[in-house]
Amino acid sequence: MKAVDFEHGRVGTNIFKSAVPMLVAQVFSLLYNIVDRIFIGRIHGVGTAALGGVGLCFPIIILILAFTNLFGTGGAPLFSIALGARDKPSARRIQNTTFTMLSAASLVLMLIFLIFSKPLLIRFGASDAALQYALPYLRIYLIGTFFVMTGTGMNMFINAQGFPMVGMLTVILGAVSNLILDPLFIFAFGLGVRGAAIATVISQAGSALFALLFLHGRRTLFKLHFLRPKEWAGALTDARNIITLGTSGFIMQFTNSLVQMACNVMLSRYGGDLYVSVMTIVSSVRQFLEVPVLAISEGSSPVLSYNYGAGKGQNVKSGIRIMAAAGMLYTLVVWILILWKPHFFISIFSNDKTILVDAVPALRIYFFAFIFQALQFAGQTTFKALGKSKQAIFFSLFRKAVMVVPLTFLLPGVFGLGTDGVFMAEPISNFVGGTACFITMLLTILPELNKMKPANQTLQ
Repeated sequence: MKAVDFEHGRVGTNIFKSAVPMLVAQVFSLLYNIVDRIFIGRIHGVGTAALGGVGLCFPIIILILAFTNLFGTGGAPLFSIALGARDKPSARRIQNTTFTMLSAASLVLMLIFLIFSKPLLIRFGASDAALQYALPYLRIYLIGTFFVMTGTGMNMFINAQGFPMVGMLTVILGAVSNLILDPLFIFAFGLGVRGAAIATVISQAGSALFALLFLHGRRTLFKLHFLRPKEWAGALTDARNIITLGTSGFIMQFTNSLVQMACNVMLSRYGGDLYVSVMTIVSSVRQFLEVPVLAISEGSSPVLSYNYGAGKGQNVKSGIRIMAAAGMLYTLVVWILILWKPHFFISIFSNDKTILVDAVPALRIYFFAFIFQALQFAGQTTFKALGKSKQAIFFSLFRKAVMVVPLTFLLPGVFGLGTDGVFMAEPISNFVGGTACFITMLLTILPELNKMKPANQTLQ
């Protein structure tokens, strides 16, 4: 598979070549958990309750992804910048430092969450009825923490090296395995939610092994290995830079976990277990529908990083324009579809007709102003890709921690909006946070890019 030519290729073409495989990879990546929910929601007699129980595990699952982002989204842009500057020793060291950090963190997190899984689920709003589904699913899922973190985190380096097709295949392998194994373990073996978790762990293991073997093979730019003792001194600076830049991605997922926890707690209080199931469906629809805009952003990231490292400011500006325009067009279409056909999207995750009465208005409220999320992604991706960690961290915190979490607690009770208030917090934050992030990015980044020399720019 031919690598993307970041040095000589057109900006728009490189974004397309990177984004399309990432789009496919993101779609299949969702199958790890989305397919679980699709099948769990159809377990006879207990599907809705089981779906709500699994939804209570999301804050912990998202926390694992947060730590994956801390190292993966911190290391990959630095790796791309080093490649653009033709600093191969630094690029190699950054890759191996990231892998070592991911591996160590995965073992620590697995042990911590296995020990405290039950009290954490209770704090997240799990009733005794929901706990019987949430606890076994989570404990089995946690066994695969190493595979989740190294497979996802190091796949970013496959894409950063210009092999998005390989990155896509890495994810497809695990996702297709999950699609096949889920019904087998859930229904054929009669294991229910335990079967869904077992299928997911097996699938994640296959995906991770494929990624790690590629990064250790002959086609990769730098063979992957754990840091050796003689490399530790030089890697300390890299580790600090990785964590600094990756803090933005970490906070984005960490605050997502806080939001999910806040939603579950408030919905349990004002609507009961049924509304936790509704939130699980709404969150699943959002995850599914935001995949293309995420792929556009992630496909743009290595292109922006490489051209920024090479001093090609005009190319970076072209990349930002393409990323923002494509993201806004897509999210506008999604917004219209949600308003027009909400029943279709809900039916993907549940065949329980009684839940439609509550799920339809919740979905419409939640997706209102979805277009402004594209602005958040564009601004956030640009800050991360160009190594602007402080700005990226600020806007990660601003939208979720400063806006969504407080609104989730205030709107239902203080403003008397009940369960509707929980779902309103998201569109309000999309409008305010997304607009602020994008405008600030334009005001701070464009002047810097304009100062770069126009020589050696490639065409859009």
